[in-house]
Amino acid sequence: MSTTPTIGVLALQGDVREHVKALADAGARALPVRRPEELAEIGGLVIPGGESTTMSKLAVAFGMLEPLRAFVRAGRPVYGTCAGMIMVADKLLDGRDDQETLGGIDMIVRRNAFGRQNESFEAAIEVAGIGGGPVEGVFIRAPWVESVGAAAEVLATYGGHTVAVRQGNVLATSFHPELTGDHRIHGLFVEMVRAAADERA
Repeated sequence: MSTTPTIGVLALQGDVREHVKALADAGARALPVRRPEELAEIGGLVIPGGESTTMSKLAVAFGMLEPLRAFVRAGRPVYGTCAGMIMVADKLLDGRDDQETLGGIDMIVRRNAFGRQNESFEAAIEVAGIGGGPVEGVFIRAPWVESVGAAAEVLATYGGHTVAVRQGNVLATSFHPELTGDHRIHGLFVEMVRAAADERA
């Protein structure tokens, strides 16, 4: 079934506009999400890059933390990029003591593992399940995955470190595909949201 799914982009902090455009180009109806009641209107959710500690604090302040956790626990599709990868990790290294995550992927993620802002870089990344050659990965203060549990599938590595993971309906990348104009990973997520909607129908 080729429907146009409605996908939210968590709009507490980070590069929201770029994800909205990438999702629209990949065939979805995309809208910013800031309030718990808006989660009922969407079939999937993107958690953008930004600053993970700030995002965590704002999720608590806006009353979004528990509704977001419930969204993940219900098996709804979620895609986290960079800070979003940190948000969907079950465990975190180098985070603040009070930093909250949503969970969803049985993995341990290290914040800012690839270095500081001035050490940002781009690299060609082969991603399992994405045809047409490597995607261009933009790494900005990017995390990497230290380890994954048995239920998580590693989709891509760079420099010996895991940079893309999927577990069920939760997808995460260390890098920012929304900044490149290549929307194949967003297209994969749109298909995940369509498939989940078909299962619920």
